[in-house]
Amino acid sequence: MSEYSLPVKKVKVPGDMVQWQRSKAFYDIIGFINGISVVIQGKKTTDSIHISETMQNLIGVLDKLEVLLEEIPPVDQPQRFGNQAFRTWYGEVRQNCHRYLCEAIPEEHHQSLIELVEYFKESFGNDTRIDYGTGHELAFIMFMCCLFKVKILEEADNVACGLKLFEKYLKLVRRLQKTYRMEPAGSQGVWSLDDYQFVPFIWGSAQLAMNTPFDPSKFLDEDVISNHKDEYLYIGCIHYICEVKTGMFAEHSNQLWSISAVPTWSNINSGLVKMYQKEILSKFPVIQHVLFGNLLPLEPVKAGTHLSTVRLGIPHGGPAHKPTFLRKEECSDGCL
Repeated sequence: MSEYSLPVKKVKVPGDMVQWQRSKAFYDIIGFINGISVVIQGKKTTDSIHISETMQNLIGVLDKLEVLLEEIPPVDQPQRFGNQAFRTWYGEVRQNCHRYLCEAIPEEHHQSLIELVEYFKESFGNDTRIDYGTGHELAFIMFMCCLFKVKILEEADNVACGLKLFEKYLKLVRRLQKTYRMEPAGSQGVWSLDDYQFVPFIWGSAQLAMNTPFDPSKFLDEDVISNHKDEYLYIGCIHYICEVKTGMFAEHSNQLWSISAVPTWSNINSGLVKMYQKEILSKFPVIQHVLFGNLLPLEPVKAGTHLSTVRLGIPHGGPAHKPTFLRKEECSDGCL
């Protein structure tokens, strides 16, 4: 792609949501999540995975942000949540991320940084409210999607994108949440499954949709969590919840508790995808903050376009379960 533009907010009133749900950006994001879900089925995060030089460089950028976190400890302050040191950390990220990404990607793609940097900066939280939520997670999903659209990442990077780059991002934002006591964005994490995240539950259940070593009814067992927290994103999420929350799991994470009754991981995965469309991608409070440029435009897709894996270097189809995506109007309450 030869032309890029600074991404800006375009969904400004609830009525704009119709345009968003018919846009190329909407279909590309769904296709990207779908495509990664397909290629990571049956794979553990700890498996030997191809990591290209560019992928390693991108992971290295997140390593640099983690070093910054270690250099900027929380400050003493009266309020419990929203430590103001996050603003210092975020200021450093905003100042340096263009240089970091410029060093990480091949020179022939540097023109795309006008778009990539904006999605990247939005991925770590809001420095005014000192909060983090699924809108920030979505920004990182859009960042990764754009990496494929620009061909900075190729088909061989698919698995590493979901199980290495995204996992590194997930670990970093968890450290941010804990270190700076960040508030859940939205109304007490209403848009998420664990107060902050959603996509790792989708991709984690996709990992487990093939060759799973345990049934969904077992994912809350202590032995399962201990033995598999580093192998599957989903179990890593459960482990993190158990670390940061106290009391009965069924009380503080009732939605996840109810998921344990679903018979198969494939059913869980397809249900979570429907829920993601309904509870994240169809919520104006989330989408009003989304940025649109030339890579992920608000332009409408052609009539008859299906919600499937888009052409991002991610192969169509795949073994076993392929996640099913529905439009908002097709997803009734209680998707799971």
